[in-house]
Amino acid sequence: MFMHIIEEINKLCKGTFIENLGIEFTHAGEGFVEAKMIIDETKLQPFGFLHGGASLALAETVASGGSLLLIDRNKYAAFGLQVSGNHIATMGKGTLFARAEIVHKGRSTHVWDVKMESDEKTLISVVRVTMSIIAKKATDRS
Repeated sequence: MFMHIIEEINKLCKGTFIENLGIEFTHAGEGFVEAKMIIDETKLQPFGFLHGGASLALAETVASGGSLLLIDRNKYAAFGLQVSGNHIATMGKGTLFARAEIVHKGRSTHVWDVKMESDEKTLISVVRVTMSIIAKKATDRS
């Protein structure tokens, strides 16, 4: 069931900022979702290390994907409300893996804890993401 939804979310991301960053959703289960992002020169700061904004974008994206798994996507949309992260280590190349786990599932907010690791299993960042769950209006296109 979850793999079908992961494929659906990856299709939804085509042609967006998420695709431009190379973020791909990989796994999901009860209360968690995972994604990855290849780290190349387009995600680095001038000194050759991962830009903190790129890792925060991954964190918000994976939490958004998690919220999409928990809501009726025909009636509701999920938007990042707050992103707060701590960068523990850095990396200059490889793959950054993110795992978001739900901390709070309310009617109007979801809170996610996101841990990001390098392909060498080094903890890169820990991020808390609060998602706002908003009812769609009849005029919304998605």
